[in-house]
Amino acid sequence: MTDPLDFSFTVSATDGQARTGHIAMPRGNIRTPAFMPVGTAATVKAMYPEQVRDLGADVVLGNTYHLMLRPGAERMARLGGLHRFMRWDGPILTDSGGFQVMSLSALRKIDEEGVTFRSHIDGTAHRMSPERSIEIQGLLGSDIQMQLDECVRLPAERPEIEKAMHLSLRWAERCRVAFGEQPGKAMFGIVQGGDVPELRVESARALTDLGLKGYAIGGLAVGEPQAVMLAMIETVEPHLPSTKPRYLMGVGTPDDLMQSVMRGIDMFDCVMPTRAGRHGLAYTRHGRINLRNARHAEDTRPLDEASDCPAARDYSRAYLHHLVRSDEILGMMLLTWNNLAYYQALMAGMRAAIAAGRLADFVAETKDGWARAESAAKA
Repeated sequence: MTDPLDFSFTVSATDGQARTGHIAMPRGNIRTPAFMPVGTAATVKAMYPEQVRDLGADVVLGNTYHLMLRPGAERMARLGGLHRFMRWDGPILTDSGGFQVMSLSALRKIDEEGVTFRSHIDGTAHRMSPERSIEIQGLLGSDIQMQLDECVRLPAERPEIEKAMHLSLRWAERCRVAFGEQPGKAMFGIVQGGDVPELRVESARALTDLGLKGYAIGGLAVGEPQAVMLAMIETVEPHLPSTKPRYLMGVGTPDDLMQSVMRGIDMFDCVMPTRAGRHGLAYTRHGRINLRNARHAEDTRPLDEASDCPAARDYSRAYLHHLVRSDEILGMMLLTWNNLAYYQALMAGMRAAIAAGRLADFVAETKDGWARAESAAKA
């Protein structure tokens, strides 16, 4: 019998490599495949927590790098932790901060013990070790914590990729020791190795030997074509335990999600739906719609008359076009709402399709809908 106070992963149905099920945690179940809205600085931008929950999100992501800089991990702990702070009572996954150190820090230096970097906010110096990353995530109170890793942008030379992969493995072991035993919580390792198959396999096998509660595939969606990303998933998947959840970090477009689910991925996060919404781009079952385009100026149709989301169903494209062109905050809010609703509906559709053994049909029908809408728009 599963302990309700512990972390567990159950697969309820499979369809090819794809699977659906749930992660059980004390703060609630995460239905998989799952898309995690990104709450970088203790907020899913332009959304109320209640809206995010009502759209069907079971878990959100918090960003260790941003939260350690502002408001600060120790302050967050004094305020009762991230869940209380942002009024989210479901599970929270926090990343390790490694990717943001790589991408945002003005100056950074990596050595065996960790990384020294300067804040992109005020230039102050900070030190992040594997142990400190886990400590910060513990102070935030997150339910799923990620190991500190070194992420290399692609394309890169093999020696650089191999060096970062081996360093990430050593850091994973230190993170595992620092995390210890925390009933009801989990630490995930991160498979690295760039676009080199044998390095990916080595990383996956070594992490599996650590006996962690889940495994992520990192270092993708950082400049490589989709075909390379999918090839790396296919390379790694057979070497990860089927009894543990698989998380593809930082991915991606609706097509990325579908293709990855077909290859056995259970969890995703990406800023794409929220960032796109703030820049006038809507994701719908009719494909992507750029509301900045002048052809929407007198279009009285909603984004999707069949959607359960009011932002998609109840506002005209003309009005949304006006809000976007006028830089009105409401436009950003409505399009973010629409985009997250679409992403959650897409995940729910895939879960149902896997359970019915028709995921390939679902993917084909979804892509056909995009293609027909695009053809109609060009006519």
